Amino acid sequence: MKLPELNVPVIKQLIVKDWILFQKQLAAYVTGGIFALCLIGMAKGWSFYLGSLLLLVVMVGISCFSISTSLLVERKEHTLAFVMSLPLTPLDFYLAKLLGNLVTFFVPFLILSVGTLAVIAFTPLPDGLVVFSVLIFGFVALAYSASLSVAMAVESEGWNTFAMIGSMVLINPFIMLLGQIPEITSHVKTENIVWSLPAVAILLVEIVVSIAVLVATGWVHCRKKAFY
Repeated sequence: MKLPELNVPVIKQLIVKDWILFQKQLAAYVTGGIFALCLIGMAKGWSFYLGSLLLLVVMVGISCFSISTSLLVERKEHTLAFVMSLPLTPLDFYLAKLLGNLVTFFVPFLILSVGTLAVIAFTPLPDGLVVFSVLIFGFVALAYSASLSVAMAVESEGWNTFAMIGSMVLINPFIMLLGQIPEITSHVKTENIVWSLPAVAILLVEIVVSIAVLVATGWVHCRKKAFY
């Protein structure tokens, strides 16, 4: 089976275009996230709760902003006609939008994730929060991957909005679920970073499912002869 040839230079240009267009807005989100981390680092009850809530709001905002501006808004403004004038195949277009979205989301996401771990490590907060935090960030990444896959595969703005809101709303039940697992919660307030079997299993599921939904969407696009 002959593998399709990719127009790598044009794909790179489209990725860079998305990053240049959105970097100022993403910087604003990161600034908000850093403020949230400052509140968390104060290690006070009220500041920890407020900072954690703000950090989750920022993460969700980055996710929705990346998808809505790069895909949904472009469809509404009918910029696809310009893209179709470029020497691109549907697979090229899919990879450009996929990688562009992953860059615009995961760059600020990783900055804030690493920042969170640094705050835990260098403040009076218990180190046991590391595992709990990583699992929550993993779920945010999973929710983003699912929303991105729906946005890449479905044109309906209503379904895309439902996918984004629905996946992000599940963050709170997920946190409550983690709170019901003794192997995880028993170490949260200690100075020990313990990766128990349930914690490792949950993290692996988050990683595998995130990759799987993106690969599945890519497989569907590989079979298309049109852009949408």
